[in-house]
Amino acid sequence: MDPESRRELTLLEAVSEDGGRVTQRGLATRMGVALGLTNMYLKRLVRKGYIKCVNMQSNRLLYLITPAGIAEKTRLTYEYMDYSLQLYRDARRSLRRTLEVLVSGRDRATALYGTGEAAELAYLCLRELGIEPVAIFSEDGEGAFFGVVVTPVSAHRTVAFDVLVVATLDDPAPLIDALQAWGIARGKLVPIRQPLSQGAGS
Repeated sequence: MDPESRRELTLLEAVSEDGGRVTQRGLATRMGVALGLTNMYLKRLVRKGYIKCVNMQSNRLLYLITPAGIAEKTRLTYEYMDYSLQLYRDARRSLRRTLEVLVSGRDRATALYGTGEAAELAYLCLRELGIEPVAIFSEDGEGAFFGVVVTPVSAHRTVAFDVLVVATLDDPAPLIDALQAWGIARGKLVPIRQPLSQGAGS
């Protein structure tokens, strides 16, 4: 899905959900773009007949989604879902190939750090490779992850593991440094993406 369509979908969703109470400033914040650009997108959607702009008292504009706008929002939503699923499949294939190389040897006890979306992908890929993580770690160790009780990283010495997969899609360098500060050897840390700064752990 191209960025223009994604922005149009975001606008249509916001106008539909907020029942006309949304402001241009609120839309700009939600989209992460300038107020002037938001105004331009709104005018385009009004011209296309997807949004109706009604003048209210106190110099206030009310934005309402039209039946044509609802149909377009539905079409764009299906397009976005298809795009997202393809992106997910590609990311999963790529991550599986990466982990296959990084976590070599089925006899190596592998643990996982993280409970977010990146960790979900990493966990599923590890399972596809026939690897059951011996522990799931997080900073606070709260809750469960795929039915496994999450262990606080401060208790890492209570679990025997050879490899700790660092599951984050952000730059892992700060997390690698933090995990080393907890006493985990750099040689055991396997990030699913390369640090942006090469100084991590050096």
